Amino acid sequence: MEGQSSQEALPLPAAVAVGRATSVAEPRLNGGRLFWLEQRPSERGRTTLMGRRPGEAAVELTAGPWNLRSRVHEYGGGAYAVAGDQLVFVDDGDRCLWQLSLASPEAPAPAAAPRRLTAPPYPERPRAFADGLIDRPRQRWIGVMEQDGVDRLVAVPLAGGEPELLHQPADFCGYAVLAPDGGHLAWVSWQQPFMPWERSQLWLAAIDAAGQLQQARPIAGSAAGDPQGISVFQPLWLGDGSLVVANDRSGWWNLERLADVAALGMDTPPRWQPLCPMEAEFARPQWVYGLRTLAWDGQRLLAAVCRQGRWELGRLGAEGGSFEPIPLPFDELAALTAEAGRLVAVAGAPGIGQGLLELDMASDRWQHTPASPSPLAAEAISRPEQLWFDGHGGAPTHAWFYPPRGGSRADTPLLVKGHSGPTGMAGTGLNLAIQFWTSRGWGVVDVNYGGSSGFGRAYRQRLDGQWGVVDVADCAAAARALVAAGRADPARVAFEGSSAGGFTVLAALCFTTVFGAGACRYPVADPEALLEVDHRFEARYTESLIGPWPEARALYEARSPLRHAERIRVPVILFHGLDDRVVPARQSEQMVEALRRGGLETELHLFEGEGHGFRDSGVLTAVLEATEAFFRRQFRL
Repeated sequence: MEGQSSQEALPLPAAVAVGRATSVAEPRLNGGRLFWLEQRPSERGRTTLMGRRPGEAAVELTAGPWNLRSRVHEYGGGAYAVAGDQLVFVDDGDRCLWQLSLASPEAPAPAAAPRRLTAPPYPERPRAFADGLIDRPRQRWIGVMEQDGVDRLVAVPLAGGEPELLHQPADFCGYAVLAPDGGHLAWVSWQQPFMPWERSQLWLAAIDAAGQLQQARPIAGSAAGDPQGISVFQPLWLGDGSLVVANDRSGWWNLERLADVAALGMDTPPRWQPLCPMEAEFARPQWVYGLRTLAWDGQRLLAAVCRQGRWELGRLGAEGGSFEPIPLPFDELAALTAEAGRLVAVAGAPGIGQGLLELDMASDRWQHTPASPSPLAAEAISRPEQLWFDGHGGAPTHAWFYPPRGGSRADTPLLVKGHSGPTGMAGTGLNLAIQFWTSRGWGVVDVNYGGSSGFGRAYRQRLDGQWGVVDVADCAAAARALVAAGRADPARVAFEGSSAGGFTVLAALCFTTVFGAGACRYPVADPEALLEVDHRFEARYTESLIGPWPEARALYEARSPLRHAERIRVPVILFHGLDDRVVPARQSEQMVEALRRGGLETELHLFEGEGHGFRDSGVLTAVLEATEAFFRRQFRL
């Protein structure tokens, strides 16, 4: 059950809110053992691999200097794979694949030190690995290698050696899964200018006696040139050799099953069977590898589904039928893994911190181990209230409102949060950074502006061509709705966001008069400048968000906060990592220079060794403390 800890006095210190909390990711069940990644801000964001057998204490398998992190597409994910007594991981130090031989199933520790499988890349030809699986019959790792501006599906022998090309996609690939009999491989592919949640395809290939892929072809989804945009998510093999995938051709990421995969000929159109159609999402936008909302425990198909902004776990029949929810107190669920009637997921709730949920499918008995104990007593936690309001063009728009302790009034300062992405989602799991603010008397509204995931394809597409318009209008409308309801002070409304959310903050300060101050972490200040950045994954993302370049040059200029900095008349604080390759720190530097030329009060904090997303506990604490002090000073709190 949820761990206990001593409770912190309020207001919640920044070092407790963001500096101590460990996070967990990518759990995997294998042979009765549970493995997972643990990211530790106290160790400068180092990620290590943990392992545990049922009923035993966890053991750190990669203690010392190891830092498990993939850099494919910069955002990474899918940093390790395990099967039997073999484990392969990506180390951030040299970006190579390493093999770790596990001891017998009864022993918790590795049999020997990790062994490098791939040689370090030449500096002039950097490469990155991610999202692999272990092909045990052929004793190899299969996964993604990014090099020379393209993805490759490759195989690396577990004995070590150079990667062997299995398939060359047109652009991007990943999420490969091996059929139970080892005879077929399925994976997802997509290409610019589209992101994987806009248009992507499910590919299938047979594996011959030599381990090569044969008859590779797409069997679901949309190619870049298809007029109808369909995206697919997480193929999963069932025990009978059938294949399940989520796609959104109905307008929602729903599940479909393909039976008799082995009998599918090159000229035979696949016949997909819908599984439990519903107006809900069985998928997430694929920003990182390692995302899993489906699992097969050997007997039953299990799924996490998002309805109206909340996730729930349930069972589905392989032949279709209804979704049977499993009663659990969690509405944030991710990274499902299952085996022999046991399921594990990363789970959280408004009053329960993120951690590992372990569920026995026969009895529905469960236990939850938080990654870090909650520092707050239950009665001190602000719970999210669902807020629907009229957003851009009068469209119904969603947000979560967190009232301060003691309730919100007409004189309550309000912090508006815009999530990153911009194709992302504001969830409901316990967020201590939000509790930091509510413990100080602030109300916080976390906005699922048009373009957010979790509400169907049409909701996501509201932002097509409208970045800097719809998101800005929706966030401003959320603040106005709370002011009109007597729950916030119109004279003390602040706005904060990171990355794409930082762009929304700066654009809102340019083009609305709702906000009295802003805070941005590694923001996009000028969308046009992104076109010059060597960041392949999002290289053409702005074409769907704003328009094709250079035809839409006027729109880029009209939406750019940097080009309209003189319109900002309220103070702004900015934070940026000097190692950021997604949005270079020069964007924040130029923005601050432009604001200071207009005589505006600004602060700029730059951090050595930090990239796109801060990881070090000292940096995280400093950013939150500086933001709070800046807002307090501006609003005379």
